[in-house]
Amino acid sequence: MTESQQILAYEIRGALYLNLTDRCTLACAFCPKYNGSTQVQDYELAMDHMPSAEELIEAIGDPKAYSEIVFCGYGEPTLRLKVLLQVAEWIKQQGGRVRVNTDGLANRVNKRNVLPEMQGRVDVLSVSLNAQNEAVYNRHCRPELEGSYADMLEFLRLAPAYVPEVTATAIEGLEGVDIAACQQIAADLGVKFRTRYLDKVG
Repeated sequence: MTESQQILAYEIRGALYLNLTDRCTLACAFCPKYNGSTQVQDYELAMDHMPSAEELIEAIGDPKAYSEIVFCGYGEPTLRLKVLLQVAEWIKQQGGRVRVNTDGLANRVNKRNVLPEMQGRVDVLSVSLNAQNEAVYNRHCRPELEGSYADMLEFLRLAPAYVPEVTATAIEGLEGVDIAACQQIAADLGVKFRTRYLDKVG
């Protein structure tokens, strides 16, 4: 694979998704990456290098051509926070809308509250809640870091003070996941909730 072959940006339903990294803080049992696939819809997202901010900006073109620019791709985008923020700032300067799909562990990994740095750069945060308690979360998400579930909940609690729209998500079809209970957790934290569906990626 050459740099020209690596997919850095791909369009789904009018939004443009950015492929920043293939590294993750979780090893989710339901993720295609851990089940032998490197594809999202018809896009091959295997990576041979971590793209620079300049490469990603070039891949975007005009941000206003899309409903939103989504930091998502094949790994956890906040693991490359500096690049994410640099590109997000550029998108906002061009009049675009920014969404970040995240596992909500950015504060834990970066050892500080990074949400103030997202303020003014990120319009929407979509956070993978994924379970109504730590035991179910650990079974399906297989976090590297102990205490990840509590850290993710704290990130969700803090986020609305800095980002205009915050949504928690959970996956219908995962054994033991109580969608209604997840929805209640989101309500208690003052954020929106959206149901995702097992084996439906992108």
